Amino acid sequence: MNAKLQNEFDQLDTKLIYLNHAAVAPWPLRTQQAVIQFASENLHSGAYHYPDWMNTEQNLRQQLATLINAPKCDDIALLKNTSEALSVVAYGLDWKPGDNVIISNEEFPSNRIVWESLASKGVEVKQVDLHSGSSPEQALTQAFDSRTRILSISSVQYASGLRVNLDELGQQCQQAGILFCVDAIQSTGALQIDVQAIQADFLMADGHKWMLGPEGLALFYCSSSARDQLQLQQFGWHMVEDYLDFNKRDWDIATSSRRFECGSPNMLTIHALSASISLLLEFGMDNIELQVLKNAEYLHQCIKQSPKLELLSNDDIGRYAGIVLFRHRKISSELLYQSLMKQGIVCAARGDGVRFSPHFYTTNDQISRAVEAAESMN
Repeated sequence: MNAKLQNEFDQLDTKLIYLNHAAVAPWPLRTQQAVIQFASENLHSGAYHYPDWMNTEQNLRQQLATLINAPKCDDIALLKNTSEALSVVAYGLDWKPGDNVIISNEEFPSNRIVWESLASKGVEVKQVDLHSGSSPEQALTQAFDSRTRILSISSVQYASGLRVNLDELGQQCQQAGILFCVDAIQSTGALQIDVQAIQADFLMADGHKWMLGPEGLALFYCSSSARDQLQLQQFGWHMVEDYLDFNKRDWDIATSSRRFECGSPNMLTIHALSASISLLLEFGMDNIELQVLKNAEYLHQCIKQSPKLELLSNDDIGRYAGIVLFRHRKISSELLYQSLMKQGIVCAARGDGVRFSPHFYTTNDQISRAVEAAESMN
């Protein structure tokens, strides 16, 4: 274990084995320190340092733009969560009765409910079985028709861990004239993402999972070409072009993605997420992705070697990321989950099994011990 990582992640010195980054991740040490420093400044000097805080806010936009290779930081909005970002898209588009949305039948409720809520506008939601075609991509694109407005898909499915080919889907959407929306909450911070390469119109991700940040702050990428296609539903001082000129009576909507931020920014979470992202960028997303995939592969191997456990996730190259789903052949998944949690193995009950989601700093020893604990159940 890299000594620097050992220092950053305090739970490595405890009895906990943290395999739940697909839910809520622990913070690095630097993130805790950033929050303490921010709280101290508030205690001793209130908003005296607000100009510096605004610099941190702008720096976070640049960090996130770098993380996903956005053309510029103006393409980044800081919203509360993935659900809010999806709602900005869903209720920003000009729908006509008979239009449809393509999603999969494995989506987390955030990427299903928002589209189903458009039923009153006459919008149909097509939930595609990802296993109904020769590939998940083929299954999704064969559902396209002349009334399809948008494909909204998770980069990695939250329960099964199935990873889709975003490059292929983006190309197909571009050719069909269909908007491409990516819920990247289960890959941002774990895998390299290039919004330009995948030709995404929209991409969103909360900071509290693989980005190792706090709850309450999310990345929302909106391409410059798609920005004007979204009608605004919220208005306030922060979403206008000259937002610091409080005496100006006339106003224009910000040309940047800041137009989707109607009010005051959440400076506390901005400081925290900026610190977390600095760690990811410092280690390099190419290195992080390599280690996340190695950890998943090692976990696949350990599970498949056990006669008592069954791997449920797809272990084909290109079809997995950091999420691994499995079950015990004799013990119910709920009982297995409860037992593991009591032993300090932090995981989740999802789908038909138990979900492990190790990050890049997780060690092989921790993974081995977690699998052994699951295997020891009778």
